[in-house]
Amino acid sequence: MSESTIQPATITAVLPDSIAEEVGFEVGDRIVSINGQYPRDLIDYRYLCADELLELEVLDTKGKTHHVEIEKDYDEDLGLEFETALFDGLIQCNNRCPFCFIDQQPPGKRNSLYLKDDDYRLSFLYGSYLTLTNLTQREWDRIEQMRLSPLFVSVHATEPEVRTRLLKNPRAGLLLDQLRWFQARHLQIHAQVVLCPGINDGEHLTRTLLDLAEFHQGEIPTVASVAVVPVGLTRFRPVEDELLPVTPAKAKEIVAQVQELQEKFRQQFGSTFAWLADEWFLIGGLDLPSEPHYEDYPQIGNGVGSIRQFLKEFQKAARKLPKKLSAPRRYQWVVGNAVEYAFQPIVQRLNQVEGLEIELVAIASDYWGQAISVTGLITGQDILKALDGKTNGDAILLPTVMLKHDDPRFLDDMTVAELSNQLNTPIIPISSIAELIQTCSQ
Repeated sequence: MSESTIQPATITAVLPDSIAEEVGFEVGDRIVSINGQYPRDLIDYRYLCADELLELEVLDTKGKTHHVEIEKDYDEDLGLEFETALFDGLIQCNNRCPFCFIDQQPPGKRNSLYLKDDDYRLSFLYGSYLTLTNLTQREWDRIEQMRLSPLFVSVHATEPEVRTRLLKNPRAGLLLDQLRWFQARHLQIHAQVVLCPGINDGEHLTRTLLDLAEFHQGEIPTVASVAVVPVGLTRFRPVEDELLPVTPAKAKEIVAQVQELQEKFRQQFGSTFAWLADEWFLIGGLDLPSEPHYEDYPQIGNGVGSIRQFLKEFQKAARKLPKKLSAPRRYQWVVGNAVEYAFQPIVQRLNQVEGLEIELVAIASDYWGQAISVTGLITGQDILKALDGKTNGDAILLPTVMLKHDDPRFLDDMTVAELSNQLNTPIIPISSIAELIQTCSQ
């Protein structure tokens, strides 16, 4: 990556009472260099800004260059946020996985929905998953030199021929050698297996988990944890693919298979090590494991234990619920139908508040062509179809996991405002249990 590909880092926020605010940084200013170095990304920025003495080359909003000197404590943050974590562009994926969600979307949506991220920097910074097939030697060297650990790796299968079949990339078969590379340098990964019935299940799944367990040794285990996740399919996927949906019977089969291995891992390591995503239990109509099963929730980003954690946090926060509302309120709480059964205790507790009525609207996504849907995939069109023409109460409670992180827009590009107008009902975005409790207490 040459310096010519690195763009100045555009500032989008200056935190109050920060060094940056004191110095006079403004939104729209762009950082070109730090102590003569051109930061490629947020990792470089944080590393370079750890020094006590900084000289920054900055472009203001009018394009004028400034040289700013800052003296601060070692590792003290400047208090800046940026437009992107990557100043030299995204490393995109060159695999052709048939289960890739990017390829299972309809055409004509916003460009960001079609970007295939396989960037180790986003993996390190935010826990996104990468395959390791796209790394140049320079990037491997940087991971080693900067100790970028842990990374989050999409394994899917450890047998070279099976992984190559899944990723459609001959470099996919190098995984075990790559794990040995991490092992030799005492660097860690968290692994995921997207299970595709008929391809990497059965004996292949057992082989994969046992192979990964070989790297869960020592004080710093190379493979810290594994999540087994069911493949998600949409009606927009290529008709020629070889994928099969996960049925309730298959879900029960996988749960039984992995639970048998989990018992062996607990005896060997004192840890479950390999976890099943909540979806397996929801699809199979099975009870979720108890809260202690998830230990310190190492795979929470993969939906492993997220429902159990949500229930636990709600139970604690529910102590702040009033016994009675000052005025009656009726809300519809929209979720994916995968969590309908699991969320019943929450609805029952909320409805114990006198004057409060919560109706759980658990829906599948016709937009994606799914019979069972997680909440994050529900679109504006799905909600409109479910609620149009009905009496929708005082407001609709909308989990923000359905929306783009920096824009009130669903995956089908419908905005919250558009949906609210069409339903003629206020919509209240809910991003946390605290917001749910606060909304239901008013």
